[in-house]
Amino acid sequence: MPRYRRCRQPGCHAMVQLPNHYCAKHHEHEAEYLANRQRWARAHSKRYQHKYNNVTRYRNDTKSKQYQFYKTRIWSVLRQQALDRDHYVCQYCGQPNSKTVDHIVPIEYDQQRMASIDNLATICRECHRKKTQWEQSYYGTGQGNQLKSVPEVRKIFEIKKLFSK
Repeated sequence: MPRYRRCRQPGCHAMVQLPNHYCAKHHEHEAEYLANRQRWARAHSKRYQHKYNNVTRYRNDTKSKQYQFYKTRIWSVLRQQALDRDHYVCQYCGQPNSKTVDHIVPIEYDQQRMASIDNLATICRECHRKKTQWEQSYYGTGQGNQLKSVPEVRKIFEIKKLFSK
């Protein structure tokens, strides 16, 4: 069923079908309105990203050091080496064209393996989401969680079995 809204022209009460903003009588204002919205979005997007990057992500010293690592040249070289080694294929499900590189053992749990190519694997978005949820329950990583004293799981096929359950 189509959705409707009122025309954005002041004083006009005609209903228009989404995604339009103006009725047929005032349709000449549509392009100008969309251009203003895009201009506003481009001007304000950095403000929202700034808040996330500087307030949410860098909430304590440990997290700050972790996220600073991802801005270094060492990380960009390691990431590219891992992608080339794995041929852009997810090591968990085999999906091609995966461009995310993940630490097998999270760096929050073991910071000694932060810059080790052996601790990196190419992963697709869906597997990365599942693995992150599994890490939060198994290792206790993530915001508001306490790290647990559990043995490290270093083999990809074992991790896949654990987060697929």
